[in-house]
This record gives sequence, C-alpha cells and structure tokens, in this order.
Amino acid sequence: MKSILPVIFITSFANLSGCAKDYSLAPPADSEKVTVTVKLPKELKTETMWVMYRSATCKRISYGASGQRTERDGHNSVYKEFERQGQSDIYQIELPKDGGGACQWHLANVTFGVVYADPTRFGESVVVGGGGGIVVIFDHNNSPRGGADFKIDGDLMIKKDYYPWLKENFLDGYVKRISLAGEASLYLKYQALQARQVFFEPILHSNYLVTSEGAKIHKVGSFIKFTYPDGTVVADGSHNPDLRKLQAIRLAAENK
Repeated sequence: MKSILPVIFITSFANLSGCAKDYSLAPPADSEKVTVTVKLPKELKTETMWVMYRSATCKRISYGASGQRTERDGHNSVYKEFERQGQSDIYQIELPKDGGGACQWHLANVTFGVVYADPTRFGESVVVGGGGGIVVIFDHNNSPRGGADFKIDGDLMIKKDYYPWLKENFLDGYVKRISLAGEASLYLKYQALQARQVFFEPILHSNYLVTSEGAKIHKVGSFIKFTYPDGTVVADGSHNPDLRKLQAIRLAAENK
C-alpha cells in the first residue's frame, strides 16, 4: 500500500446507453455508516485507506482478443486518511455504505493497514515494509487483493500478534526493510457482509525482533536465513518467519 493524497477519485466505467452520465459518488445524508477503528501501537502508523465502491448500474465493458464483449460492475475508488480521536491511540474512518449517485454505488471493500512510523530507528538505510495489511469485503465480489480468507457474521473485531521483522534482500538490488511478521505475509482478508463496525488492534511485540538475510546468488538450495529472537538460525526454504516459533519464544521468555 502506498501513501497517497487523502482523497482521490478513480472511476472505471462504460456508458451502455451512450448518453452522458454523472459517475461521481453522492452518498445520501441518511446513508448507513461503516466505522473502521484502529487501536494503534506507538511505534506504528496507519496507512492511507483504499475504499472501493461498486455499481451494477454503470458497467465496465472490455473486449477480448476475438472481439468478445465482457460486462462487469463499475468501480469507484476513494483514498482516505484515519483521524486520531483526541490524544488517544484510537484512529477512525467513517464511511457511507450507500455511495449514491446516478450509478447507485455501494461500499464493496476497504484496504488498510499499519506500518512502522520511523523505519530509520532500525538503521539509516532501512525502509518501510509490509505485513500489517487488512482487507474487508462488504459484498459478494473479490477485492483487488483477491477473495476472503475468513467469513465473519456481524461486526468484525481483529486482534492479532505482530513481530518486527528486519529483512535484507540482495538479489535485484539491495534493500533493507522493516516489516511486520504475523499470520499473513501481507494482508489478512475478511468478508463481513453485515459489519457496521470494524475494529483492528495489532499487538506489537517490539522486543522480539526476527531478522532475515536473503540469498546473494541464484542457486539451488540457497535459502533465506532467519535469525529468531532466541538466537536460533533457520534456513529451510521458508519465505516468511514462523509465527508459531515466534509465539513460543515469547511465551517461554515471559513465563520464566
């Protein structure tokens, strides 16, 4: 996810009648609201939220190599920033479920997440990585990141453990990133058709850093080398840290 200006409209559509039509969002004043809340650890910051609305009225039309015509629901995207609630660690965005307008837009999905606010605390050349992303789908379509991993009835409460992951990549240009190691490599994806409240609380275990060193040459059997907080080194072909191992190391240390 990229940091983008707070409000940008991107519309992809085709007018089936050939007449001019207003494709803009126009949420009615009495539209039902969906509130997305993040309880933010002090080391992290929220990323810009990508909000997608869909329309069955304003279709997108594409043509294949043989000239076959395909119609799909139109989509309209808005990018919004979370607002801090006073001096608390709570950040929120309120979204109209009904996007309104001539296209009768409806809220389809949101993509948001958290990243390190200051990556340079891990080294001058360190840049922000991923791992703390969330996708919530409010209809029966896939999101731009694919389909849901979990289907939830009612409101959505997400509380997940994350660990700092400092990774060095050498192939195709050197880069050093600070990411979040958790249950998913990039995004946790939920379908929550009835949700009106979405709450995300990332639990950051700052004292349990895992590092990784990528392969320096393309060679069979050359794997990413992970060094865990207890000093264990693992290079078994995995592309992401082992969350169960991280949890076990932390729990063992906390129970001493």
